[in-house]
Amino acid sequence: MEVVVLVIFLSYMVGISQGQLRVGFYADKCPDAEPIVSSVVHDSFLSDPNIAPVLLRLHFHDCFVQGCDGSILIDNGPSAERHAFGHQGVGGFEVIERAKQKLEAPCPGVVSCADIVALAARDAVALAGGPVYQVPTGRRDGVVSNVSMADEMPDVSDSIQQTKFKFFQKGLSERDLVLLSAAHTIGTTACFFMTKRLYNFFPGGGSDPSINPDLLPELKARCPQNGDVNTRLPIDHGSAERFDSSILWNIRRGFAVLESDARLYDDLATRMVVDSYTGLSNPIFGPNFEEDFARSMVKMGQIGVLTGSEGQVRRVCGAFN
Repeated sequence: MEVVVLVIFLSYMVGISQGQLRVGFYADKCPDAEPIVSSVVHDSFLSDPNIAPVLLRLHFHDCFVQGCDGSILIDNGPSAERHAFGHQGVGGFEVIERAKQKLEAPCPGVVSCADIVALAARDAVALAGGPVYQVPTGRRDGVVSNVSMADEMPDVSDSIQQTKFKFFQKGLSERDLVLLSAAHTIGTTACFFMTKRLYNFFPGGGSDPSINPDLLPELKARCPQNGDVNTRLPIDHGSAERFDSSILWNIRRGFAVLESDARLYDDLATRMVVDSYTGLSNPIFGPNFEEDFARSMVKMGQIGVLTGSEGQVRRVCGAFN
């Protein structure tokens, strides 16, 4: 599939953002900032292609707690945000730290860790075969990181109403919810997140009836009851290594692996969004999935950002200055 190249200049602000980001923020201060981040992400991807969904997820989790301020990167003890229950399985910290180290040599104290996270997610999407798009930069790093602040992270077992509410609180729409959930087109999940859906969906036990009967035996074989909860399986059935819209087709057909993805087809508003990308008329008259995904990523990346003199630019991403 040919990569769609997008140049997106968005000037709107989201959530509680208090300043303005812009594409090319480091053009004068650190002109090699973005190429350096891209190089580190590229090398990491060559060593482990699974780093693409890992970095994408890291950006999402960072932005949904206190905004996109790099607070999830802090590792100053058990009370740090990164240790929250809602952040289980989040990784990629070492890639961000490696990029920061390479940036500090030519540009000490210039490029924020929050921007590195956003740029790394963008590069990860492109490496996985998704759209190439520009990311506004100029974020500053947060100075607070507390495990309790991640209590309201979206959860795989949330109802669609709960999930929509959490996205609305961040200034994101139903379309953004569907598109950002479609990031699950790449990557894997652990059987730990499947147990309830496969075996305890109802108080007396049983499976989620929305799972396609052709998929259910396969899921149970991959994640047997009382089996190893750390076993991993693809989130996008049949297309886990390529960034594409197949995740939306799977949701429509009852082949969603995660419960939260399946619930997108329970709600009229989100179901209409899914259908808009999977309907028969989509290739000619429908919206462009890759363009819209990029727009939602840029929009999410502006949630609650710190700019100007707010926050700080950390010297090490895992610790406050």
